Amino acid sequence: MKILFATDGSEYSEKAARFLSKFNFSPSDEIHVLHAINWIPVTTGWESLYEDFRKIKEEVVPHILDATANALKPVKANITTSFREDYPDKAIVETSEESDSDLVVMGARGLRGIGSYIVGSVTKLVALKSTRPVLIIRPPDNETSRSLKILFATDGSASSDATGRVLSSIPFPDNTELTVLHVVTTAFEDIPERFAIEINDRIKNIVAGKREEELLSSEEILDRALKALNDTFANSKKMTRFGDPSIKIPAAADAVEADIIAAGTRGMRGMKGMLGSVSRYIINHSRCSVLIARK
Repeated sequence: MKILFATDGSEYSEKAARFLSKFNFSPSDEIHVLHAINWIPVTTGWESLYEDFRKIKEEVVPHILDATANALKPVKANITTSFREDYPDKAIVETSEESDSDLVVMGARGLRGIGSYIVGSVTKLVALKSTRPVLIIRPPDNETSRSLKILFATDGSASSDATGRVLSSIPFPDNTELTVLHVVTTAFEDIPERFAIEINDRIKNIVAGKREEELLSSEEILDRALKALNDTFANSKKMTRFGDPSIKIPAAADAVEADIIAAGTRGMRGMKGMLGSVSRYIINHSRCSVLIARK
């Protein structure tokens, strides 16, 4: 597996690197550490400023790359490093394409991060623009020895299928626990069920019949996802929830104490080339790491 690990030298990047040490990488796997800086002179003395920038590249950048590489030392994969002068999001996306990376890994917050769970602007731009799967790592505050837990939110779409394939390709620890979640957006979500049932027997029967159809459909989606992942995850279970996926997915992640939420970038309502509203919400509000993959 070829991974592009984008670092900005912050503690979040180093924590993300240490998080990867839990995975079962082998010497045949590759992790390329990239640091990118964009420099735009903003004063008239740009020649001297650029000279300072050259010194930054020569003196500071190697320390940033070395610090991340040292954090990855426990990993058995082959580690390489490089620097690129460009807009960071552009550099990361282009490098992932040029190197044919299987996965882009980033810390959830960079030096410009604000708030407990707010994702940095570069990270969001990469998640938006990348055609490669992106793993945004937000490691727990306290390290634990328990097994890694993943919540895979699927809607049965092609993007969800792609996410499942990415999950199968990542060398997670053998004892990783997988929960496959399907959130049903019920046809009667605009009418509180207790009121619909109280209207008359006809409405009650319609609601009950529709709910049964939705449950059967959910079971089919979950069973298909689990079947595709059975060879990768020995410890797996399924879960169905009703309501708004933006709310139910993070809530389910909290309930199962997930370390990673995995989801497709586009659901049925997504627009080509854009992150769906559910994916954007999860990236911005999840308490744990997030894996996003495109079709």
